[in-house]
Amino acid sequence: MKQEYSYGYGTGYVACPAFVDMHVHFREPGYSYKETIATGSRAAAASGYGIVATMPNLNPVPDSLGNLALQEEIIKRDAVIDVRPYASITIGRKGLELVDVAALKDRVVAFSDDGSGVQDEKMMRKAMEEMAANGCILAAHCEDNSLLKGGYIHDGRYAALHGHKGICSESEWGQIERDLRLAGETGCAYHVCHISTRESVDVIRRAKDRGVNVTCETGPHYLLLCDGDLQEDGRFKMNPPLRSAEDRQALIEGILDGTIDMIATDHAPHSAEEKSRGLEKSAMGIVGLETAFPLLYTHFVRKDIIPLGKLIDLMSLAPRRRFHLPSPYRGEELVDYAVFDIQNPYTIDSREFISLGHATPFDGWQVYGRCVETVINGKTIYKL
Repeated sequence: MKQEYSYGYGTGYVACPAFVDMHVHFREPGYSYKETIATGSRAAAASGYGIVATMPNLNPVPDSLGNLALQEEIIKRDAVIDVRPYASITIGRKGLELVDVAALKDRVVAFSDDGSGVQDEKMMRKAMEEMAANGCILAAHCEDNSLLKGGYIHDGRYAALHGHKGICSESEWGQIERDLRLAGETGCAYHVCHISTRESVDVIRRAKDRGVNVTCETGPHYLLLCDGDLQEDGRFKMNPPLRSAEDRQALIEGILDGTIDMIATDHAPHSAEEKSRGLEKSAMGIVGLETAFPLLYTHFVRKDIIPLGKLIDLMSLAPRRRFHLPSPYRGEELVDYAVFDIQNPYTIDSREFISLGHATPFDGWQVYGRCVETVINGKTIYKL
């Protein structure tokens, strides 16, 4: 990062390149009762984000030019920031037939079947070969369905004590290990979504050491919470689930040593009713855009665990580099930036969210780092 500025706000404020979130769910087309491009992009703007990438678990799935055009039309009409769609890897995200990568590649940021892992190794190899041939990034949701066994939270101490069905860690890291082998063999540019386990960090670290073209992300909730923090409330349910304290520590170490390249929120809004059914029956997913920087700044930068410049790289510059997104600079001038109040604390209150989703495990937490202004191309698009 070239420099931090206060842009006339004085001491107690910091400005930095506008953030990039490579993993959000804005739910349109198909599920606008959960979130819309309009509400999601406004929530992002109010949180310091200039670019977000929307996952393809939509209806219809963006698996063809025609289906993608429906989403592009809404983005053009309603988005207040730069919203970049993913296309799916397979038709309908069903894992059976590869999409036309060459036809879609110039209109999407990357390809992902997020929400479900590609179960068949032959299909994943074929997908990686096609991505490599077309110079595309494959962003993988890694989850081995054969190991889930009806689980819905981490297969750890809390699940055992409270009679819940657990999701084992291997369901994530086992598929990552498979994919890293395939990525090494095919030369595919491979990105791992929302890693949550210590084994995932280890296998990615080893793959990087042997030269595999891999990057990965984790989410703020995995860095701040573990299954010991669970409550019998749907706002603690997401996929992957909150793992053990040891997993959380391994993720922090992965951030510090560079194994983990970026932080993405996996912003996944649902209706209040869908999140009111407890841990077992609530929909998986929490909102994250409006809490990400304040939580990470408060609990990592202010505690001298992660330097501010490192956090800004994780949230802004690293995703731009990996996914070939526009620079926030015009020459030496920072033209896409956000300003944060890092002096005055406030309390997270989900009732104040712009997002249609309000499920967050961080309600009531006191934080620093409220966004007070977001500027894109030199124009203010949000001001507190």
